Amino acid sequence: MKFENYNFHPKVYNNIKLQGFKKPTDIQFKAIPPILQGEDVLAVANTGTGKTVAFALPIVEVLVTRFKKDSRRELQCVVMTPTHELAIQVEEVFSTLAANTGIETVGIYGGADQDPQIAKLKKGVHVIVATPGRLFDLEHQGYINLENVKILVLDEADRMLELGFKRDMFHLIKKIQRRPQTLFFSATINETIKDLAYSLVKKPVRIHISPKDPVSKNIVHSVAFIEMDDKRFFLERIVNENKGKKILIFVRTKVRAERVKAALERVSISSDTIHGDKDRGQRSVVMKNFKTGANKVLITTDVSARGIDIPNVEIVVNYDIPEEAETYVHRVGRTGRANNKGMAVSFCSESEKELLQVIEDYLDKPVNRIEIEKKEYKDIIDLSAENKYDWKALVEEHEKELSKMRNKANKKKK
Repeated sequence: MKFENYNFHPKVYNNIKLQGFKKPTDIQFKAIPPILQGEDVLAVANTGTGKTVAFALPIVEVLVTRFKKDSRRELQCVVMTPTHELAIQVEEVFSTLAANTGIETVGIYGGADQDPQIAKLKKGVHVIVATPGRLFDLEHQGYINLENVKILVLDEADRMLELGFKRDMFHLIKKIQRRPQTLFFSATINETIKDLAYSLVKKPVRIHISPKDPVSKNIVHSVAFIEMDDKRFFLERIVNENKGKKILIFVRTKVRAERVKAALERVSISSDTIHGDKDRGQRSVVMKNFKTGANKVLITTDVSARGIDIPNVEIVVNYDIPEEAETYVHRVGRTGRANNKGMAVSFCSESEKELLQVIEDYLDKPVNRIEIEKKEYKDIIDLSAENKYDWKALVEEHEKELSKMRNKANKKKK
């Protein structure tokens, strides 16, 4: 079935065409009809399958064709997301699909000046895409009235649960006077998520897009066994062999991110970092530069692993093996999106082999091995630009210079 076969409002369909959408993905094909019919939906689908459009498109259609838009632009829909980055992305999708329809949307999230958000709220909006903290802050200040919301979306609900937003999800529903149509979207499902979902939705249409292999068929993913202290040399090799390609590198901690950036700088490779220590403005600039290709190499913690659609990422590098198997799937899912091909490479040290085994158990098959012979392994390290500098010799030379300066100073004193 093609999008042209749906009976969408002409302006909505025109926006679909402008985005080049021709045929719905599996999750879109299964989710759009029940959402249009006003039913609750519980949907589980892997990252990169088009979940955002699966709920944003029918919601925009419903707002345009069914709900009366008065001059006050009454709030009709709230989408709750776990992170700032995802809120920005989802709001962009809504704005794109609602262009020229009269539907007004706004992103509400912390880490940014609230005044522009408040200014837009005062003018009136139909859709709010928000993170929990800023949503309830502005609601408490009286800028948001949740009472008459008709549609509620909980996006990346499993991630919200991980981040401790369970109470916020229930609190949001309590704030809405009449029970809204509730759409619960998640990338993974377990008993905790399942219990939460069924406590929030009523007789939902259940959709579970779960291929045998949770990693997209568009991604070639593999692992190389590399010791922790040697990983920087192999990362240098990958970047230099793929110049001009967009490369996303995942590390375990904020400190690691900055250390890897420094290691790349030592071999004249430009990169950027994004993690929790960066403020909203810094993160926005970094993400914009990476999305546009102004910067081709981005080092990140898992703040960017969930739900973020970064266009045309050609290579993902798991510099550190993730501690959760689901996180591995989300990380590698940043490449090979839609119809694009992608490559994901993981660096596994001796101490990380148990984590790799957990991932392979989850995938129910081994990750492809990259065999590196001892000579090749040594050559990659020896040929590194970093090793063109004899750091030990430089330190010794520095010590000699300091010694000479001390001697001169002592002679002057005498």
